[in-house]
Amino acid sequence: MADIIARACAMHGVRYAFGVPGGGSSLDMIEAFSRHGIAFQLCRTETGAALMAAADAEIRNGFGVVITTQGPGTASAMNGLAHSALDRAPILLISDGWTPARAAYDTHQVFDQRLMSSAVVKGSTRLDGPEPGAEMDALIRLMLSAPWGPVHLELTSETARRAAAIPAQQHNPDLDGHGEGADSTDYHGRPLDLLKQARKPVLVVGLEARERGVSGQILALAESLQCPVLTTYKAKGVVSDECEWLVGHFTGGAAERECVDAADLIVLCGLDPVELIGRPWPYRAAVIDVALVRHPVHYMAPQAGLYGSLRLSLETLKQGAAGSSWKRAEIDALRSGMHVRLAYAGSEGGLSPQAVVETAMRLAGAARPAITVDAGAHMFSAMAFWRACAPGRALISNGLATMGYALPAGIARSLNHPDEQVIVFTGDGGLMMCAGELATAAQAGNKLCVVVFNDAALSLIALKQRDRGMPDTGVSWPQADFAAVARGFGMQAYRASTEAEYEQALRQAFQSGVPCLIDVHVDPSGYGAQARSLRG
Repeated sequence: MADIIARACAMHGVRYAFGVPGGGSSLDMIEAFSRHGIAFQLCRTETGAALMAAADAEIRNGFGVVITTQGPGTASAMNGLAHSALDRAPILLISDGWTPARAAYDTHQVFDQRLMSSAVVKGSTRLDGPEPGAEMDALIRLMLSAPWGPVHLELTSETARRAAAIPAQQHNPDLDGHGEGADSTDYHGRPLDLLKQARKPVLVVGLEARERGVSGQILALAESLQCPVLTTYKAKGVVSDECEWLVGHFTGGAAERECVDAADLIVLCGLDPVELIGRPWPYRAAVIDVALVRHPVHYMAPQAGLYGSLRLSLETLKQGAAGSSWKRAEIDALRSGMHVRLAYAGSEGGLSPQAVVETAMRLAGAARPAITVDAGAHMFSAMAFWRACAPGRALISNGLATMGYALPAGIARSLNHPDEQVIVFTGDGGLMMCAGELATAAQAGNKLCVVVFNDAALSLIALKQRDRGMPDTGVSWPQADFAAVARGFGMQAYRASTEAEYEQALRQAFQSGVPCLIDVHVDPSGYGAQARSLRG
């Protein structure tokens, strides 16, 4: 049975399985994966493994695989599964399990794992039916159907070792993408009429547009309309940050409002409402919703929609697109205005988070590295001032917005592209949640540079605390020496508190070609104004 699972994964382009094994079926799966050319990456935490698998799914535009032991291992993976669910990253969790005979007498570490995961997975199975190959195919199709998300395979050792005929042909819809279901589009309202009537449309690009081939279609539509484009965090790079039509990010906050307020039509291109920050929809302009599926819970009721294949929907819109009344100077001014509003203005001296990001980008030069970004106040500068030029080159947890994401995601990126530099932008709080994965990074040995924004606090939570008139309590700690920790795990590491020290550390890290960490002491005093400019 293990070979049926491994073969199905290999056929869909899986190259790595991430996890922390136990003594049950996980050992059988590691061996089967090896037979089918899939390497097992030992992680230090199950949460980190699940987050690596989710990032792997995004990077490859396929699905990721995570392996855990039963009981505590499966429980530990739940945060990664929740990220996978809310950030629409299809992953297959393979956990050890118990046979009915064993569960009849054993209670040690025993609980209903499938019930626990049911809140976040799209489905689960034990592959104990008469046609395990078909059951496996159905599980994969479920993962890759919109909205994308995780599934759970609870696998006992007995089932993993059970003899089963490998099907002559297993389902393989599209190795180059998730697959969109039926190659068709369902219409709601009259989208083409709205598009033809609009004088000042704006495109808002979301995570569903990460599929291969869609990026070029969105750019073509923007060029036909000659209109502003905004991307969500998850869609960063789908339209290059250096594109003449790109204004900035759309988060559901205040920073984009000047641009969208000026529009008479909003075209959502693959936007999933899970991406926005939870504010009421403030816009009066008509909305065309272009998405893989019609999301039942949304911030607004669109006047028109196209649901199904994004490729067909965007091609349909392009056929009805004509030049808008936007002036190039207007779009340039909107872009500049957003940058000015989001600029970091600290008052305590020292390195600003914006300088940390822009200096890394400048020293990296034309070979712009991929980045991964953790949740926390530093993400405002990382996302606003790093320019990503292609899909999948800026990874962030946004739907769940979990801390402890950036380092595992960076490891996954470096494994998939071992010859390319990867930069991890993480806060000190986020790194503390996954510090053990520094050992995974050191063991992987790739060109990974971890940049820690070290301000000895949960700065974003501290801002919320102050906004409520509360004293600073329970949101800070003694400043940690992350460089010493990283060296203990076998990485090269540096500390920096001035721009000159930081530049020198970056140059050495980029030249080394090995995993490095830079512990940067930053000035947190500008986070409040920056957050208000972004979110309102």
